[in-house]
Amino acid sequence: MESKRQQKYSKLIMKDLADLFQKDLKPIFGNAFVTIKNVSISPDLSVAKIHLSFLLVPDPKAALKEVIVNTKQIRQALGARIRHQARIIPELIFFLDESGEYAMQMDTMIQNLNIPKETTVNKDDYHRLDKKD
Repeated sequence: MESKRQQKYSKLIMKDLADLFQKDLKPIFGNAFVTIKNVSISPDLSVAKIHLSFLLVPDPKAALKEVIVNTKQIRQALGARIRHQARIIPELIFFLDESGEYAMQMDTMIQNLNIPKETTVNKDDYHRLDKKD
């Protein structure tokens, strides 16, 4: 479980990274919509694991590779934003959040289930079944 300090720090990073992706880093990603799903901070605040989700992108894995290639630039921009609020600018590790795709797969599986319709049994049929035993 994260401490209050870690939670506060992760919210700060989440807010500022979201703002960076939507405004300052827009030229790098074009019209891709980047969503930060979760930020986990190590206890010493030196490493941030960030789970990203991409919308309007044909290949999210390629978009994640683009983020990883530009990690140094992203970290510098984040450092410029939070330098007065934090002593340590954490190392950023990005992951692809596939929970949306997983949810869509589960919905498809549930919709494609072949569930037989319930058959109704009359009261009289129950009495006949009891008498046979």
